Amino acid sequence: MQKNRVIHTIPTEGIYKGIPVVVTPVHDGEGHPIAALGIVDVVCTIDLASVFGNYPQIVRQVEEGKKR
Repeated sequence: MQKNRVIHTIPTEGIYKGIPVVVTPVHDGEGHPIAALGIVDVVCTIDLASVFGNYPQIVRQVEEGKKR
């Protein structure tokens, strides 16, 4: 809450140690931070290289399907 902005981080201690999280301040009507809300960043935990490893094959399949 001290920084009063969204933070993407991986805690080094506590219950979420080593797990990517996103934390954002919650503001009152005057814009002052009154609380913080955090969520686990599941997108950050995905190995994109392995997810899209077959992408060239998928593109070829789509292109071949267009020719038919």
